[in-house]
Amino acid sequence: MSMREAVAAFVHDGSTVSLEGFTHLVPTAAGHEIIRQGRRDLTVVRMTADIVVDQMLAAGCVSRLVSSFVGNSSAGSLGELRRRIERADPEPLAFEEYSHYGMVCRYLAGSQRLPFYPLRSYGGSDLPSVNSALRRMTSPYPGPDGGPEQIYVVPPVNPDVTIIHAQRADRRGNTQIWGLTGIQAEAVYAADKAIVVVEEIVGDEVVRSDPNRTLVPSHAVDAVVVCPRGTHPSFAQGYYDRDNDFYRAWSHISKDPERLRAWLAEWVYGTADHAAYVAKQGEEFWAGLAVGEALSEPVNYGRRL
Repeated sequence: MSMREAVAAFVHDGSTVSLEGFTHLVPTAAGHEIIRQGRRDLTVVRMTADIVVDQMLAAGCVSRLVSSFVGNSSAGSLGELRRRIERADPEPLAFEEYSHYGMVCRYLAGSQRLPFYPLRSYGGSDLPSVNSALRRMTSPYPGPDGGPEQIYVVPPVNPDVTIIHAQRADRRGNTQIWGLTGIQAEAVYAADKAIVVVEEIVGDEVVRSDPNRTLVPSHAVDAVVVCPRGTHPSFAQGYYDRDNDFYRAWSHISKDPERLRAWLAEWVYGTADHAAYVAKQGEEFWAGLAVGEALSEPVNYGRRL
């Protein structure tokens, strides 16, 4: 599908939408299309809420955020998110906060259709005081000292739709990712529907020649969208680099609500789709984010003689 068709088909007002991709492969272009289509009252689930979440907040798409880390990826703050949480400006944001591993466990529970997932890392934390979904229970098994053990559990997350970005897929949706793999596969399995956005479509023989890179198989995918450079200002390992200048600039853009909305007007509402966004940047800009080769060694899987 095109990005426009996929978002129209699977992202609806009031949906719970997971947008996953850790450090690289952030599904920015998908977030922009959600903004263009004017979706409202979304619950966004993203383990590391960053610039694309800030932009969707400023566009009025999001009423609830479920996340752990929130911030501008080591380059500063998210102005719109801070205004919503700290001052309810221009309106409050419901924020459900977990640790990174707590979010991982929620996806694990959701993907396996478990009622909860146990973890020890909330012991001594103050997160349970701000999130009532973090529950403590007595383990059915003895603890390390042989006696009863109190352990925290988190609930599953089952989004209406998960959107991930990946390097490549075949036309059936067998999706390959390398570099930081994050929690994308589990986020797809946890969801009712899944959109996979890729840098390129490749032939079946390419995927079959390197099967261990297939993190998401076709049976879990409802739509494949080809969208080159669709993670900017993030990066796609092996395709283009991170736009560090934009990350640094975003703190200043998002700090000023009028400047932020002017940015949205020019770069999101003012572009028909991501191809237009890419063209507006210009080839000289993209040449500055080009990456050289760092090839992986071939692997001999062997075949029957």
